[in-house]
Amino acid sequence: MLIALLLTAAGQSILVGIVQYYGFASLRWLQPITASIIPALAWMAFLEASLRARLQIRDWVHFSVPAIVALCVFLLPAIIDVVLCSLFVGYGAAILVMLHRQGGDFAHMPLTAGHIPALVWRFIAFALIASAISDMLIIVAKIDGNDQIVGLILSITSSLALLTIGFLSLSPDIAIDVDADVQSGEQNQPSDHVRTTPSTPEHRTIMAQLEDLQIREQLYLDPDLTLAHISRRMGVPLKQISTAINATTGENVSRFINKYRIEHACRELDKGETVTTTMLTSGFNTKSNFNREFLRITGKTPSQWQQEAQHP
Repeated sequence: MLIALLLTAAGQSILVGIVQYYGFASLRWLQPITASIIPALAWMAFLEASLRARLQIRDWVHFSVPAIVALCVFLLPAIIDVVLCSLFVGYGAAILVMLHRQGGDFAHMPLTAGHIPALVWRFIAFALIASAISDMLIIVAKIDGNDQIVGLILSITSSLALLTIGFLSLSPDIAIDVDADVQSGEQNQPSDHVRTTPSTPEHRTIMAQLEDLQIREQLYLDPDLTLAHISRRMGVPLKQISTAINATTGENVSRFINKYRIEHACRELDKGETVTTTMLTSGFNTKSNFNREFLRITGKTPSQWQQEAQHP
């Protein structure tokens, strides 16, 4: 879905360009229909990354949006702009709300990415809302008869759209690692609660089981480890795992697992291993993530830690 989103956004930029600058005005009616696909695809891609490995039948109802917009194009053209702005703002706001509720826990993204996936998806959500704002500005410019401003707005938004597409295409931290054995459905959804809740005996039981699993099997050394994989290994719904970690430690799943990884990395550096080797054997696959988490947890860079270990 993420690839489909990127391709659709690129295609929309091309369509806007050839209609606005190359005289293909006969295709103008198609613009709002194809544009309406983008927010729906963004939502579907977000669901695929954060909630479930396999999209459910009810999710596909979002693809009825272009059909509704097409009806408006031919039957109620006067409300097209309002409908499109509402779609972009609505889906963008929905992603932001879900990000807040989940607290940065993505079911099917490698935990090594830390807060980056949430940051990228927040960027996507704001891009959707910004697109709606640009459409509103174009409407106002047309009403005032400022056609030159319309062209300027389109040029700026098209450039920003292409930059966004390039940024997302090059971001390795939003790649989805779907575990084929994970069952979709309500029981495998991440926590809806971002704020810390009081710890209960059930939470402490789950945490003891989780910590035992980490120590016994060292799952944290797998760079592709996901919350969904932990859920399957424990036989506990991932929503309960996420909530237990949040209630007990005040952190999300990614930060909890990365603590184990950094502790392992410290031991490896103390043994004299190189920073790169330590990174790879501690469950990280990118140096930026490793350095960021190491500094967050220890207050030092890996090189500083290594120097202090060699010269106490």
